Formats: sequence, C-alpha cells, structure tokens
Amino acid sequence: MVSEDPNQQDQDGTPSQTSALQEHPNLSVHPSVSIHPSVSAQPSVSIHPSVSAHPSVSIHPSVSVYPSSSAHHSTLAQPSGLIQPSSSGPEDLSMIKVSKRRWAVVLVFSCYSMCNAFQWIQYSSINNIFMNFYGVSAFAIDWLSMCYMLIYIPLLLPVAWLLEKFGLRTIALAGSALNCLGAWVKLGSLKPHLFPVTVLGQVICSVAQVFILGMPSRIASVWFGANEVSTACSIAVFGNQLGIAIGFLVPPVLVPNVKDQDKLAYHISIMFYIIAGVATLLFILVIIVFKEKPKHPPSRAQSLSYALASTDASYLSSIIRLFKNLNFVLLVITYGLNAGAFYALSTLLTRMVIFHYPGEEVNAGRIGLTIVLAGMLGAVISGIWLDRTKTYKETTLVVYIMTLVGMVVYTYTLNLGHLWVVFITAGAMGFFMTGYLPLGFEFAVELTYPESEGMSSGLLNVSAQVFGIIFTIAQGQIIDNYEIMPGNIFLCVFLTLGAVLTAFIKADLRRQDANKETPETKPQEGEEEEEDSKSSKAPTTVQEEHF
Repeated sequence: MVSEDPNQQDQDGTPSQTSALQEHPNLSVHPSVSIHPSVSAQPSVSIHPSVSAHPSVSIHPSVSVYPSSSAHHSTLAQPSGLIQPSSSGPEDLSMIKVSKRRWAVVLVFSCYSMCNAFQWIQYSSINNIFMNFYGVSAFAIDWLSMCYMLIYIPLLLPVAWLLEKFGLRTIALAGSALNCLGAWVKLGSLKPHLFPVTVLGQVICSVAQVFILGMPSRIASVWFGANEVSTACSIAVFGNQLGIAIGFLVPPVLVPNVKDQDKLAYHISIMFYIIAGVATLLFILVIIVFKEKPKHPPSRAQSLSYALASTDASYLSSIIRLFKNLNFVLLVITYGLNAGAFYALSTLLTRMVIFHYPGEEVNAGRIGLTIVLAGMLGAVISGIWLDRTKTYKETTLVVYIMTLVGMVVYTYTLNLGHLWVVFITAGAMGFFMTGYLPLGFEFAVELTYPESEGMSSGLLNVSAQVFGIIFTIAQGQIIDNYEIMPGNIFLCVFLTLGAVLTAFIKADLRRQDANKETPETKPQEGEEEEEDSKSSKAPTTVQEEHF
C-alpha cells in the first residue's frame, strides 16, 4: 500500500512526507507510471458514479478504481488501481499551499472586468444623449448593450477550449487586450455620422467579455484555498458589478445633455479617452502580474483536479455530462432567469426612470449605481457566508426569493412620484439580484466537480445572455406599447418561475466532498517561487507493470 500525507509538517515548518511500498502480487516495477503523492491506492476500492475523469470511467475524488476499470491515457487509471497525474508541469502537487500572489491576480482580473463592464453600460446609462448625437433610435442604442449578450453565445465553446488548451494567463491577456483595443476604436466615432465605428468598438469589447465572464470561479479554484474560494469568486464578480455601477454614475456626469453637437462630441471624447487610458494601464498590469497557476495546488480538490485532468478532453463529452446533470440544468435555467432580468433592468433603467421623472438622467444613473453597489455588498456577504457555512442550496434559494420580493416592491413603487423611495426599493432589490450572481457560479462548480469551471460558468453565462436578450427586447416592446409597470410585472413572473425551480435543485456538493475525503489542514501561505530548500522531501514514485 502507498500512503502519503502532504499536510504532515516537520518541526522547522517545512512539509515532510513518508511512503512505504509493500509487496503485492499484482504490482511490479515499471519506469513509466507514477502516483500523485496525495493519492492513496488501496486494495479496498470503490467507484462513485457522480464524478468522472473520462466519459468511460467514473472515479470518486478520493481516487480509487476497480482493477477492471480503464480510462483515457492521460488519466491512467491502471489495472492495479493506481492513477498517474496527467500534468508534468513545474507545480508541486504533493504540497497544499496558497500563494501570496493570489490576491494580486484576483484584483487585477477584477479591475479589467470592471473596465469591460463599464463599456457595456456606458451607452445605456445616457441612452437619450447618444440617440440625439448619432441620430439613431432607442432600439439601436439598446443593441449596443445587447451585442454583449449576443456575441457571447457562439463564442463560449471556442473560448472554453482556449482556456483549457492555453490556460488562464493567455485568456487574461486576450481579454484585456481586446478590451483595450475596443476602447481605442471608439475614439474614432466622435462624429454624428460615425455610429458604425462606435458599433465596431463595442463589438470588440463584446468579444473581450467572452474571455472575462467565465473566469471568476476558475481563478478562485486555481489560486485559492478551500475556505477562500467563494470569497475569491465574489471579489472577482465584484469588479464586473463595480464597472456597471461606475457606468451608471460617470457618463451622466461627464456627458451633459447639451444641444451643441461640437460640445457634446468634446464631452464624449473625454469619457472615451479616460476609459482607453485605464484599459491600457490594466493590460500592462495583466502582462506583469497575471501568472498561469501557483507552484503548489491551494486545496486538495484542486490537487485531485490536476491529477484527473486530461489534455485531450472532449468538450462535446463534457457538455453531454453537464446536461445529464439535472441539478446543473435547473441551475442553468434559474441563473439565466435571474441574470437576464438584471441585464434587462440595467439596459432599460434610464428609460424607465425618466419616463416617470423627466429630466432626471443624473438621478437615473445614481439609481443604477445604488442597485449595483447594494449588489456588490450582497455578493461579498454571500461569498463570506458560503465559505463559513457551505449552505449553497439554502442560501441560493433564500436570495432568489428575496430577489423576487424586491422586484415586486420596486415595480409598485416606481411610479409613486418620490425618487427617494425608488432609491430604497431599487437598492433592496439590487442587494439580492446582483448578489445572487457569484452564488450561481460557486453552486455550479460544486454540482459539476471535477468538470472544468470555465465550462460550467460559461454555460451559466450563455443562459444569462439568452434570457437577457429575450427580456430586454420583450420588456422594451412592452414599455413602448404599454407602460413601465406591465414590463416589470413581466420580469416578476419569470423570477417567480426561477424561485420555484431553485427549490428543486439538490445540494450535491461534490467539491466539498472531495475536500473532506482526507482531512485537510489549513494550507500554508508563501510565494510560489519559494524553494523548499530545507525539506528533504522527494516525490515518491510507485511503479507498476500492466497485466
């Protein structure tokens, strides 16, 4: 039997490990097969059907297989029950340690996600001003927001493949570079007849968003320990929400509603130059700060994920497995309904506010700011709560129900004639509605482990974009043909459906089960470049010969 404990510590604080190789009639030396130090292969083996390393083999995160099992060559579940990690990279999988760099990575990501989200909402927050400047309809300006949603759908699978093939750093560089390029292209659209140029810039930013939206849960899993992942995911999502908040607040201040076209072009240019400068700075920071992965896995679940990873994974197979997971399918639908309602409200908020409160463009932006700031607070509180309690199902259901309650209250108070009431009700709704977004990401990872976080998050975002487009167009048409209240009631109906479906999701927390298979001590914290010179540890290799 092979037995190793990566969490065992020497007196000087450096990790130590022991191993013993006992005689076994079916085990002989072979130079090509090794076992991960944190994995134990024992004669008493079991198979768990809920976690699979390859379409043809199912392996529980505690890692044991029957002798008759077979797997893909990059996973290598061998006849004697041994598994060889597929990664031969420089990271040391025998030690659980978190890196100090993790905070810099998540903050830089959060910042360029913020910049991209600002560019999504900057047109809608001053919808009427851009309509007058470019001489286009409200629907044309709405499409500058909806193109973010539309472009995401066909590009999800290619970007998910790129994420698995080339890793986090390449995706981060691509996302921040495209975001920067789109910002500079918009500077060529400062004449009323150049609306197609601003559309081109927005489309480029929309492509950048595909490289951004699915990253929070992946960054949290790769860089953060088991007791930090939900908080880290909330911080990563926090940036996107902050960008939307700034997108509601800043454009009405920088671009006043003036009649003179030259003055208006000047004010628009100031906004475009500022965002282009910020995007450029963030691209440089990504080049400097962003790294592919830490030297050591930050949690036992991530260590096992490396061991089970297959570089030749079939994305079609992965999608099929995900859609056979009923709990995940329900979450995809409910997440899409919630996030789609948020996208529609964000896009149409200014139109709704100035319909009841003419001339209040600045306050409309402040109401949007209130919604998102309250949601950011809700997201952080939710992340901390999940890390402490692990009550994913219960928290998600409560937040969803409160989102519905907040939407109903907002709907019936919007037309009372008191802006301060709208601020309060919109803030209460936003606390739960946008606070739900990181909950969905983390719940999806729990339900689908060890499938790629990028794939599960990407499918959630596809659902959000699809429902976002449907809700934005439908609610916009209802507002144009009827009034504001019927449009908001339309969203309340679908949020009710989402709350009901959430109640049927079973809390199958597979990642938590993986972390609990062997008690995990608190991970060490240190620089990933640090070499363990004091440690006499050497990776233990167990070798075998095929039957």
